[in-house]
Amino acid sequence: MKNFQYILILLLTLNITNIFSQNKSLPDLPKASTNLVLMAPINSWDEAIPLGNGLLGGLLWGDKNTIRLSLDRGDLWDERTHGEKEWWKKRTYAKGAELLAAKLYDSLNGWWDDPYNGLTPTKLPAGRIEIKLPSTETVNRFDLNLATAEGTAYFNSNACIKTFFSATEKVAVISIQNSIPDSINLLSTLDVYNKNHKVKAEISSGGTILKLGYPIATKGFSNNAKWYIQEAADGLKYCVYVQIKKTQTETLIALTITSTNDNNDFVALASKRCLTALNQGYTKVLADHTAWWKKFWQQSSVAVPDTAIQKQYNLVQYFYGSASRIDAPPMPLQGVWTADNGSLPPWKGDYHNDLNTQMTYMAYQESGRFNEGASYINYLWDRKKIFEEFAKDFYGTKGLACPGVMSFAGQPLGGWGQYSMSPTMSAWSAHLFYLHWLYTADESFLKEKAYPWCAEVGECMLGLLKPDKNGRLVLPMSASPEIYDDSPQAWLAPNSNYDIMCLKMLFLSLQEMAIANHKNTEAIKWKKAADGLGDFHAKLDGTLLMDANSEIPYSHRHLSNLMGLYPFNLITIAGGEKENTTIQSSLKKWDSLGTKAWCGYSFSWMSCLRARVGDAEESLRNLEIFVKAFILRNGFHANGDQTKSGYSNMTYRPFTLEGNFLASQAVQEMLLQSWSSTPGKLNTGVIRIFPAVSNKWKDASFKDLRAEGGYKVSAVRKNYQTETFSIQAVKTGLVHIQDNFKSKPNWNMKGVHKSGNVFEVLLAKGQTLSATF
Repeated sequence: MKNFQYILILLLTLNITNIFSQNKSLPDLPKASTNLVLMAPINSWDEAIPLGNGLLGGLLWGDKNTIRLSLDRGDLWDERTHGEKEWWKKRTYAKGAELLAAKLYDSLNGWWDDPYNGLTPTKLPAGRIEIKLPSTETVNRFDLNLATAEGTAYFNSNACIKTFFSATEKVAVISIQNSIPDSINLLSTLDVYNKNHKVKAEISSGGTILKLGYPIATKGFSNNAKWYIQEAADGLKYCVYVQIKKTQTETLIALTITSTNDNNDFVALASKRCLTALNQGYTKVLADHTAWWKKFWQQSSVAVPDTAIQKQYNLVQYFYGSASRIDAPPMPLQGVWTADNGSLPPWKGDYHNDLNTQMTYMAYQESGRFNEGASYINYLWDRKKIFEEFAKDFYGTKGLACPGVMSFAGQPLGGWGQYSMSPTMSAWSAHLFYLHWLYTADESFLKEKAYPWCAEVGECMLGLLKPDKNGRLVLPMSASPEIYDDSPQAWLAPNSNYDIMCLKMLFLSLQEMAIANHKNTEAIKWKKAADGLGDFHAKLDGTLLMDANSEIPYSHRHLSNLMGLYPFNLITIAGGEKENTTIQSSLKKWDSLGTKAWCGYSFSWMSCLRARVGDAEESLRNLEIFVKAFILRNGFHANGDQTKSGYSNMTYRPFTLEGNFLASQAVQEMLLQSWSSTPGKLNTGVIRIFPAVSNKWKDASFKDLRAEGGYKVSAVRKNYQTETFSIQAVKTGLVHIQDNFKSKPNWNMKGVHKSGNVFEVLLAKGQTLSATF
């Protein structure tokens, strides 16, 4: 009997050790079964295979014997102001408030909307390369290997065209195998326009390339190279350059885009880049490229049983690697995949800061893609002086503010003034600095970037806020994106709940960052500002209003009066009876209004929100709808209901990325959360493992997702319950873990205590806590 007990204990010990070792293994690369596979033909650029390296982007598509690679570069912009230059210096916020007080609504709308109604400023496409194989060849399939970021076009014979945008060099490489191309042609953006115009192709809302007034591109060639130079505006010129090398087994093409943003001799630079890649060969450049991507994927991984959702999750994380790099421009509305149909991109391909950019950069923190997320953080930091000038010239304050809608250079584009010129969009952008600090636990970043940038936003907001007759701090004007569009009704009574939530989150995060920076006097100032805003506007039953006077009146795409639930976490399920009543009443109101006016991103945003409040079934339902109805066949978010199933009255298809990233974040919200129920206080986040996993998902797992405090968390769920988890600390500190488990954990160390329904343990830097059940 003793021997049997000894063997049983030994087996259990070995099993626990085995589970721990599995959790410590590196995150998984995407499985081949989740690769993007599209049957030919692909006749539209927005259904193409997306490729890129942050700076350069490409879309692989085509039909019959012709393959197209649409081209983009993140910093190609026409920055010409529509109308008067620096119009915002005359059409100031204070003067706008005077027009509003006088009820001169049309004058006010025109003041700030007219600048947006021209063609420029706008993101620019870069043209395309077209490869034509012999007429006997017909493409039948396109693949994207997510693990290696390589796209392939397969033909009816054994011919194929492989391509990737190097992760380590500013070049794309194409290999044509088992067939000799009839032609390899470069098409400038005007060439594309002329070609599409002949076949009456659809032109997007951005207007046509032709109307920009650019001269015809200058084309050149040598024995094995082709290029064109496009003169744009304000001295910008760019070169699309292709160099070709033929061997007995393949036709090898190197491609790059250079510009005057690189240096004056940008053509020579393009030639050098392409020649270097050709001399290295496809295999060598690919090896360095795949090594980078292997490291990228090994930051974290998740596994869920829903195939469609797993594919979308992996694809969207791939978007971070292919469209956002620490040393490259951040993603605007379409990333590095600007429209290739002879037109300019929808909404100018700009940086929309009333949800689009913030939500695009909401899914990198938990997945640990910090270098990719830093692209936008660095962009905002690098334009600090520009934003300080904007705060002074437009708002008349100290500090800084970034425009609600802006160009790559950071200039305001205008638009519906309620949102494009709203100061609180800057507060929402500041939230990204705060989250980056929370998830990296990088104290240098806190001191050198996060707190200084956010504090300047705080100073700008304090310069605008004044006490009303009840002593509450209010702005001169207020709105809630994008309710009532740009009608007079869109001007709400200051402050709207949206503005209160943005401002309160800003001031509370500043309080917390000031405490971490040992700036106690400043922490008191920020707390006083947060308190001075007062409480949120709500009905007696707790339902959140739009402002002090009005409820949300109809189905609406932007969850603006629910910002306190998600992403700001100011109203939580851990906040007691009052906050829970507010959550339930407010969501009941939204449910009653239906989804007829929702966009795709509304569903993925609601999925995140429902997960955050613990509603696993509704979270999954909304995510399932998004994946089913609001993405094109290549995974791009298309805004409208593509199935016309009645989920929304919007059935159009402009492609923007924020809906995709919200979908990816929704998965992470289901699997891991770590928020604090006491914002403004330091080190109060609680790790919640599988907090919102639907009963439809019997099994799920993740490796090395990040929690607030920089912790790396891995966990396995089997048969509807947590089987094991581990938490690795990046700094010494007290870890809090919510007990939502069905049985008692078996810990790998002593010192774990329980307070209420939360486990607590002190972990040293590098130490790992593990538990089995």
